[in-house]
Amino acid sequence: MSAPALTRQTVAEPGARSATPGRGWRQDLTGWAFAAPFVILFGVFLALPIAASFVLSFTSFSQRDLINPIGTSFVGVDNYARLLTDPKFWKALGNTFYFVIVGVPLTLAIGLLIASAVSRGITRFRTAFRVGYYLPVITSIVAIAVVWRFLLNPDIGLVNVLLANLGITGPDWLASKTLAMPSIITMAIWRNLGFAMVVFIAGLQAIPVMLYEAASIDGAGRWQAFRYVTLPMLRPTILFMLVITTIGYLQLFEEPFVMTDGGPLDATLSVTMYMYQQGFEFFKQGYASAIAYVLFVIVAVIAFLQFRFLRSEDA
Repeated sequence: MSAPALTRQTVAEPGARSATPGRGWRQDLTGWAFAAPFVILFGVFLALPIAASFVLSFTSFSQRDLINPIGTSFVGVDNYARLLTDPKFWKALGNTFYFVIVGVPLTLAIGLLIASAVSRGITRFRTAFRVGYYLPVITSIVAIAVVWRFLLNPDIGLVNVLLANLGITGPDWLASKTLAMPSIITMAIWRNLGFAMVVFIAGLQAIPVMLYEAASIDGAGRWQAFRYVTLPMLRPTILFMLVITTIGYLQLFEEPFVMTDGGPLDATLSVTMYMYQQGFEFFKQGYASAIAYVLFVIVAVIAFLQFRFLRSEDA
């Protein structure tokens, strides 16, 4: 007996184009039509300025070249070589690293501490605490900087007024070379710990409760459970917060711009603020673009190293 003949059926593979003539390019055209607004905005307001600034970093473009931009001089890597011998740039870079090295660990540590308290230690008014800590994050940084500038005013500021009531003469916080940057760091930590708190709360809630129960059965105390259960399980969250916070702090600008204008004696001058001065005060656009790309490389290298050495072994 011969085997029954099998009827062949054409089954379309996922993602395969329709056999109808012209159907494929119509689908592509429809997709590009929907994506066109984003592509146009991205190209005009992001990709094009990025490419233009990269080209500018190899030129001596300045205010005199506004009339005839094409006539600007090509200087090659002179702008980058000049940075190596620019003491003000190195001063700004040192201030920025000081801000990052001190500010990032404190922001993450305090944020994790508050997240632990709000997540497990505080039972009443938990939502009010979360909202209160997060409010500075959604508040304008310029408004916050102005308020803190008044709080740290040496004559009428609330901080020095409270110190005077205790018989202590408060310093001029923002006019002191040693206290200006710590003051800005304190303000930045206060503003950003709310975001760290929210992210850490999400990480803490993802840790299975059975791990803490098992640790408790094995005789682990609260600190041992935190060290051997919480921290290892929060490693991806800590890495995420470390990278995001570091990138943000490396772009320090608004705080010193509003509070100290980079002073006193460049004690709070950051790389982005120095870039702004060169580009928009002295209008040395070529040199400012070189500073921007040096900062970009620094951010990329630091982020790569953080991922390289701090990510989980199974990642």
